Amino acid sequence: MRIFNFSSLKAPTPMADLDAWFAALVQPSTLIELVALAGCVALAWGAVSLLRRGLAPGASYPVWLGRHGVDGVMFPLSLLCLAYVVSSLLAGHLPDVVFSIAVPVLLALVVIRVGVKVLQAAFHDAPLVRMLERSISWIAWGVMVLWVSGLLPLVLEELDQIHWKVGASTMSVRTVIEGVLTGGAVLIFTLWISSGIEGRLLRTATGGELSLRKALSNATRALLMFVGLLVALSAVGIDLTALSVLGGAIGVGIGFGLQKLAANYVSGFVILAERSMRIGDNVRVDGFEGRITDINARYSVIRSLTGRESIVPNEMLITSRVENLSLADARVWQSTVVSVGYASDVQLVMRLLLQAATAQQRVLADPAPSVALSAFGVDGLEFTVGYWIADPENGQLNLRSLINLAILQSLRANDIEIPFPQRVIHTR
Repeated sequence: MRIFNFSSLKAPTPMADLDAWFAALVQPSTLIELVALAGCVALAWGAVSLLRRGLAPGASYPVWLGRHGVDGVMFPLSLLCLAYVVSSLLAGHLPDVVFSIAVPVLLALVVIRVGVKVLQAAFHDAPLVRMLERSISWIAWGVMVLWVSGLLPLVLEELDQIHWKVGASTMSVRTVIEGVLTGGAVLIFTLWISSGIEGRLLRTATGGELSLRKALSNATRALLMFVGLLVALSAVGIDLTALSVLGGAIGVGIGFGLQKLAANYVSGFVILAERSMRIGDNVRVDGFEGRITDINARYSVIRSLTGRESIVPNEMLITSRVENLSLADARVWQSTVVSVGYASDVQLVMRLLLQAATAQQRVLADPAPSVALSAFGVDGLEFTVGYWIADPENGQLNLRSLINLAILQSLRANDIEIPFPQRVIHTR
């Protein structure tokens, strides 16, 4: 059954005769309708404002309320309901002049707001969204103008005359248009539900829980889109039993030509389900080290500390060796090596090196930093200063530099020699 069935739409009574409508427009009763419409606008605006104030701080409903209340779906929808109720109450007492135009205009505005807001919530800044938004606006305003002017029945009748047979059924341009609009409405409704579920799942999730909820949201969106596509195809009039042949061809294509692509998608769900790698983990893949910022169905995004981003196919994360630096523990061990002269006081040097490390706020107290005499170098004694940090995403080189500067300052203040490389040359 099609949602968009234009046969049920009739032109508003005043517009059926333009002369009568213009004559009624200058009557005093028109002022009453304008005042009633202004009252509906004020009531709708007040209701939306009260609703926004009654929401919890930080709550966001981008589809219903938009950013400013009046740019969401709730305002034109509530205004449409109020205008329809007032129009019904005044129908037996005043000629329907203003509301005969206002109701179709508000209906078109609601359709545009729903389509645009749902697409923005589902696809954000995708380039295709802007074109779809304009298409929805042109279609909605075009149908509204034809409806108000009374030309819609004539246009539909002409489109119904262009028909052809497909198998045992007869199709026309009108039925195709109605089916396409129905399919688009079903897909938009499906996107609305999936984006709402995704937003609720990912709102307060962090770490491993975020990855699991991301997997659930991706699976839910894929399932809802598949169901919506089937309903849309059925609404257009396509026999779904004919898709069995197409499904078999797609299966053969995946088995041979698309096995890499299919492997990436399957690997993405495996990663999110196993939680061996989560959003926020620090990993090293194929010599590239960074933090996982996003895990999509086909690929994952890893951002290094230098700002570079690497797009890694999910299959590589499954089949290759991956070092997860924060799988069981987010703490990371670092070290720096210092060389001093052989005549230096070893205990004093170790105490100064330990103080330089513990003085930094980012260095963890548990496990505590450690200092060890690691080697007897050619030019001096080599000490290794080891310490743990819990925030490698804030940078590692900057912390090592601060510790080295503190070490250099302490050694110079205590007259401890940092030896230069020395070589003895024997000549004959």
